[in-house]
Amino acid sequence: MQTLTEKVFHLAPPGGLFDATVIVNLFPDATTGARNLLVHRALQAGEILRLKPGLFVLDGRYRKSEPHPFQIAALLHYPSHISLESALAWHHLIPEAVYQTSSVTSERSRTFTTPLGVFSFQRVPLQMPRAGVESVQINHDCWTFIATPLRAITDMVYLNHSITWQNDGLSYLTESLRIEEEDLHQISFAGLDDILSSLRSLRVRSYLQRLKGAVGNAG
Repeated sequence: MQTLTEKVFHLAPPGGLFDATVIVNLFPDATTGARNLLVHRALQAGEILRLKPGLFVLDGRYRKSEPHPFQIAALLHYPSHISLESALAWHHLIPEAVYQTSSVTSERSRTFTTPLGVFSFQRVPLQMPRAGVESVQINHDCWTFIATPLRAITDMVYLNHSITWQNDGLSYLTESLRIEEEDLHQISFAGLDDILSSLRSLRVRSYLQRLKGAVGNAG
């Protein structure tokens, strides 16, 4: 086992995930070149995997716990939150999406293709980026930000520029996304005011307001 792998293995970070800061802390007296050589050797040995520059994960043989895709997404691009199909699947409103983990960011859009999957980040510029977003414990040692169903729908409608209430109404949700209509009636609108006050898009604002009226949920 390579020196870097051994030290990270004994550190046992959640999901086997670690970044350049961890490497510096593990080898405080080493030069940058020496630390880079340690990383190179561990990568060449297949003992660690690079997810992006400066972010790594132990190979499965050395992980003491498995990284959750949402945990990886939070480290790949900040600030961001799990949303779109991934959040709707998390809330059991649509079948689980397995192709990629979808997130929303207030920064530029990015896509990362990693050894542990594809992670997409699409830009949705809200004045309060965390409006309609909750901190959720996804396993015993990890919390992450996940859109509520209402915020996930907001992000979906915002990014699908052709969607309007007048032309699509509930059919976008029930037919295109295949959300059951009875499930829509269970959606909480408690965070609607914060979302509306953060949105500049009149199209999306109108869709959300009409959606609330259509499903008859005053909560």
